[in-house]
Amino acid sequence: MAGASLLTLLDDISLIKADVAVMTTVAAKKTAGVLGEDLALNAEQVTGVKPNREIPVIWAVAKGSFLNKLILVPAALLISYFLPPLVTILLMCGGLFLCYEGAEKVIHKFWPHLLEHDEEHEAHKAANMDEDIDLVAFEKQKVKGAIRTDFILSAEIIVIALGSATASGATLTEKALVLSILAIVITIGIYGLVAGIVKLDDLGLHLKKQSSEAKQKFGDFLLAFAPKLMKFLSIAGTAAMFLVGGGILVHGISPVHHFVEDLAHLAGIFDGLTNTLINGLVGVIVGVILVAIVSGIGKLRGDAAH
Repeated sequence: MAGASLLTLLDDISLIKADVAVMTTVAAKKTAGVLGEDLALNAEQVTGVKPNREIPVIWAVAKGSFLNKLILVPAALLISYFLPPLVTILLMCGGLFLCYEGAEKVIHKFWPHLLEHDEEHEAHKAANMDEDIDLVAFEKQKVKGAIRTDFILSAEIIVIALGSATASGATLTEKALVLSILAIVITIGIYGLVAGIVKLDDLGLHLKKQSSEAKQKFGDFLLAFAPKLMKFLSIAGTAAMFLVGGGILVHGISPVHHFVEDLAHLAGIFDGLTNTLINGLVGVIVGVILVAIVSGIGKLRGDAAH
């Protein structure tokens, strides 16, 4: 009797493992779009960091990302069980933050004088140009900003995965396993890729020193390609803030979501692209409004202080 019970238990465990594997695969597919944006954003975060500090910065952000998910996974499970509406509210706050961050980056690039706190950016630029200045303090600020952004994207990934697991009829234990596996695999994969991307130029330099002419030519190609890729990822990372942030806001407000879908359907076969572009436009508009509000508050505080 005991042997039969043990065999039944083992059979149940194997079934759970199979179900979790299937659910994890489905959840990963549904989060693929956000994962691409997460990669672009994280690669963009190391732009401007000196080459010998790239890996330490990536490692610091990766550790922060693991900590984010260590907080987010149990929090998402608890909130979805006790207060499901709160998940949407928190995501909306995250969406607003991403829109703000994206707009701030664009305004700083093209109209820096409009930002109240642009002195910090100028100091960072000066520090990068001066070999004698210790960049540790600036790196810490960059890492903190990257971890904040990662927190929001991780939250969206986890919520999407949670919704997928819930739709599949998963138990609380299965949901916890799916989210935990996905969190670990995603973090290792994303930051591993980021580390590989930022070190392409080092690989190019290594290949140029080889005796093989083919390796030398490939090294030249990598040296020419690496900065272009980083520039593209920087642009893609900023665009991703608007797309993800705007998408969260649109999906979080039901009437707006339906209106955008109806509008996108008018584009026919391009409805998916139209939907994405509208989400991005919403992100830009909201982001600019938020930057104006924050800058206005900053100016009022400055005037009050004087």
